[in-house]
Amino acid sequence: MAKTIFITGASRGFGKLWAEALLQRGDKVVATARNLSALDDLVNKYGDNILPLQLDVNDRAADFAAINKAKEHFGSIDVLINNAGYGLFGSVEETTEQEAREQMETNFFGLLWLSQAVLPVMREQGYGHIIQLSSVLGLVTLPVLGLYNASKFAVEGLSETLAAEVKGFGINVSLIEPNGFATDWAGASAAQTVAMPEYDAVRAAFQAGLNDTDIFGVPEATTDAVLKLIDTENPPLRLFLGKHAHPWVKQTYEGRAAEWESWSEVSAAAHGK
Repeated sequence: MAKTIFITGASRGFGKLWAEALLQRGDKVVATARNLSALDDLVNKYGDNILPLQLDVNDRAADFAAINKAKEHFGSIDVLINNAGYGLFGSVEETTEQEAREQMETNFFGLLWLSQAVLPVMREQGYGHIIQLSSVLGLVTLPVLGLYNASKFAVEGLSETLAAEVKGFGINVSLIEPNGFATDWAGASAAQTVAMPEYDAVRAAFQAGLNDTDIFGVPEATTDAVLKLIDTENPPLRLFLGKHAHPWVKQTYEGRAAEWESWSEVSAAAHGK
């Protein structure tokens, strides 16, 4: 049965790939972008099945208006995919206040506003699925991506809480956690801090790690997983995308567990009784 999907950041990358995959199979798609001309090819090909909306997710009032327009146009919103976001590359010390705030505004607050906006629609329907594009970097970290890591850690905490709050309304929440993929996320879509020479060695080590092209998955290969996530009756809270994400997180959490265990007596004593 065809569904109505609202997806942000649909002008490029994962957003556009997933929007087209949904349209190809007959779903109705509300596709948002800052630049609507990037959606012209989908509009020309899929006609009335796509509703393109210009949207800056940082604008809370515009987010609520876009959700309302989508509901009025298609009659329901079965799935919200909060895909809009970008990477900020630079050390924590290099990051300006404006850069930090803009990273959180788009990656975290934009996602929050749209989640808030769609909840009344889904509660009234008695069903719905909110899918948040997080990252493997919402569970583990890399140097030179501190603010991006922080934004995705925030998305993880918000979404896990939200899942528990709305389960009784028939609403599911899922976090998609990709490892690196060969999109333009680290290219035209990215922002860069002004480099401090003190962090040249850190940057060089980070860049050297990117030279292994096997790190990056094929974006087109993600569509089947996303469609399965949308179609399953009991979707998981978390879904990794890519072959590196799960083993990396598993290894990291095993290390954390060992450290917690080694300090467990100190932790327990701090309880005081």
